[in-house]
Parts: sequence; structure tokens; C-alpha cells
Amino acid sequence: MSERKSGESRKGLVLGWVVLGGSAVVFAALGLLAGSIIERRAERSVNRVQMITPIGDWETDNEKWAINFPREYNSWERTRELAEATKYGGSEVKDYLAKDPRLVILFAGFGFSKEYNSPRGHYHSIKDVTSTARVSEKTPATCWTCKSPMVPKLMHDKGVAEFYKGKFKDHEGVMKDPIGCLDCHDPKTMALRISRPALKEAFARRGRDITKASHQEMRSLVCAQCHVSYYFRDKETNYLVFPWDDGFKADDFDKYYERTKFVEWVHPVSGTPMTKARHPDYEVWLQGTHAFRGVSCADCHMPYKSEGGVKFTDHQVRSPLYNIANSCQVCHRWSEDEVKQRVESIQDKNRELLDIAEDAMVRAHITLGDAVKLGATDAELAAPRNMLRRAHTYWDYIAAANGMGFHAPQESARVLAKAANLAQECRIATERIRTKYGAKSEAPMPDLSTKEKAAAFVRPFVEAQKAKQARAPQGRTASR
Repeated sequence: MSERKSGESRKGLVLGWVVLGGSAVVFAALGLLAGSIIERRAERSVNRVQMITPIGDWETDNEKWAINFPREYNSWERTRELAEATKYGGSEVKDYLAKDPRLVILFAGFGFSKEYNSPRGHYHSIKDVTSTARVSEKTPATCWTCKSPMVPKLMHDKGVAEFYKGKFKDHEGVMKDPIGCLDCHDPKTMALRISRPALKEAFARRGRDITKASHQEMRSLVCAQCHVSYYFRDKETNYLVFPWDDGFKADDFDKYYERTKFVEWVHPVSGTPMTKARHPDYEVWLQGTHAFRGVSCADCHMPYKSEGGVKFTDHQVRSPLYNIANSCQVCHRWSEDEVKQRVESIQDKNRELLDIAEDAMVRAHITLGDAVKLGATDAELAAPRNMLRRAHTYWDYIAAANGMGFHAPQESARVLAKAANLAQECRIATERIRTKYGAKSEAPMPDLSTKEKAAAFVRPFVEAQKAKQARAPQGRTASR
């Protein structure tokens, strides 16, 4: 009996220690969680308690903000650097048309066929937009929208619609400060805020008041003010609109443009009514695993860093591949080489799919153009042209986005497969029409091996289209 009691006593003692140990682990975990919550709250409020001098409501000069936030400013100023070049991105300037002459065909008759370069850092936003060959006397003020913190002030003073109606050249002497502090921060509280109306309007049409977004959501939404696709509603107002009414996916964009019948320009070679995607980075990111897990744009492109015992957000907005330790390795316990190999493997596959889609689309444009030469009518070519317009919408949704498919690999592959398939269907349908008009073989393909050769092929079509428009002016929009 005494042995049984002794055994029970020992079991009770062991159980007690287990309970005590378990409780210690639970309390330790709760302590860590509480510490993390406190730290995150501190991250949101730290800037509100370190104001040395007040900042004006419309202070666009980023150097004036540096008095209060020298670390953030010094890191932002490094966006002027141009030495970083990842395999498919980075701050180094790349001529996309020279690297891929097929783009001259795909954007024929549109501003992007004149010049299409890779984006540089935010520091260069004013110089880049004023020096591009895409700007002309017809360029609207709307093209300034994402280039300077001076824009919200002008919108406030003039009214949003009036600002959009103006001309680009009217503000060239006014826009002096590049993308910076006022674009994303409230100067009184440092809270993240939306300064561009198009984002609020797009979410409002979807039934959401985006001003009530969480802090973590805002760490992506301030980027989404500009890193999204958009278009100008019409030639008269040039009002900026995000095509989000039906959703954020490429299929939703396709549905939106099918429903609205919006046409940005008519392709001079194929006669296809076209639309253009503009860097839909936010939309593509929404389809990926990082968005699903609540990882924001800033977590990867503007990660936290420490300096002198102070933790702050790195404002040198750049590729995470140049900051793997503070971005990727916070979550992924791989070596830097493994991270880079994984990213480039995904991007290589996306590039392969882009090539397949582009080849099919170029052939489709040229085949349609040849069918017109043979005598095919607009009525006969309406269906294949619509296939090609839709193919372009799907392809450009991925091609125009930064990241080379990394932000949503599976979705990017699916979308590019649809683009390639639609382009092939267009070409097959057009070849049948060519046969009706006596064609004995497939439409001949020109030499497009360089940007110059591609431009030379396109030029007669562009000139013929301009001559036709001069005789009978029509159309809703100008090339931008």
C-alpha cells in the first residue's frame, strides 16, 4: 500500500512539474506575443513622437521632412542609385524595345512603340517623365498624377477634374519635387494615407471605403495608388480610372473592356482596337501567396532596418534581391543563393511563357494585316480582331507588371496560356479568311530582329493610318 502511495506521489510530483513547465512556456509565449504587439504598435506610432519641427500641410520638398526623419530621408535619397541590376529588374536603365523588338509591333501606333524603358528609382520620377519620347503637345496633365507630391496640392487647389483636363506642359515648371514623403504620409501624424483620388474612387465603386483600411493593408495601398493599371476615360476629360469594377484579375479586366467597349488606339497593322495595361503590380500581387499570407509590398520592398538602436522603414524602394537578409530571410530560412535561385527560376519560366505569347500575337497582327491587303472586310475580321484584343489584355496584364511573374507565378502562367491560345485562335481564323481571298500559304513574316527593323516594318502602316485619320478625323483617344 505504501509503495502504491509512493508511486502515486511521484506521479503527482512529475505531473506538477509538467504543469508548471507548460505554464511557463505558455506565459513565455504570451509574453513574446505581447511584446510583438507592443513593438508593432510602436512601429506605427514612433514617427508621431519624434517631430522636431512642424511640417506644412502641403510640404512637397522632401528635404524639409528630413529634419524630423533623417534616417528615412537618407534611405529614400538612395533611390537615385542606378547600379542595381537583377536578371529582370533593378534600378539599371534598360531599353525594352531594344531587348525585345517584338514590342515595337505589339505597340505599333501607340506611344510605347516610340520609347519603352525600365523604371528608375523614385528620385528620378520628374526627369524621367519629362524626358520620355512619349510626351507631346497633346499629353494631358493626368500623366503627372504619380510623378510628384505636388499633384495632390494642385488637385486640392484646382479640383481633381480640372487638373486632369489640363495639359502636361502647363505644369513642367511647377513639378520640381519627385515622388516622396507627402505622397504617402500625413504631415501632422505621419500616418499612411491615400493622396490620389483614383484609388478611393475605384474601391468606392466596389462598395468599400478604403480610408478604413488597416495599417498593414495601407503598407500596400499607398503603393497601389500608382503601381496599378489605369486608363483615361475619354479624350475630353482625360479622367483617370482604374478598371476594377469587375475585379482585379486579368479575366476581370477582359470582361470590363468587353463590356465598356473602351478603345485606346487602333493597331495600324492589324486594325485591331486595343487597350493598354500599366504596371498592374498591385493587382497581380493580390493573386499571389504573399498577399494571401498578409505580406505587404513594404514588407519586401521597404523592410524594417535598425540603425543606432533605432528601428525604421527603409525607404530605398528596390528589388528585395538586393536586400535578401531584411526581406526574404525574415520568413524564408534559406541561404541568399537559394533565395535568388528560387526567384530567378520562377522568373525564367514566366519569361518563356511571355515569349510564346508574344510570338503568337506578333504573327496574328501581321496575318491580319496581310488579310486586309488581300481584300478581307472589317466585318469578316471583327471576330479574329476581338480575339487578338483579348489576347493583348491577358498578355499585357503580366508583361506590364514588375516582378516578371514572381508576385503570382501560377496565376501568371494561367493568364499567359490564355493569351497565347487566343492569339493562335486569331491567327488560325484569319488564315481561313486569307484562303478565301486566294492565299496559298501562311502570311510571310518580316525580319524583326532589331528595334530598327521592326520600326521600319511598322512605319508605312502608321503613316497610312495617319493619312486616313487626316481625311476623316475620328477616335476617342490619343496615343499616350
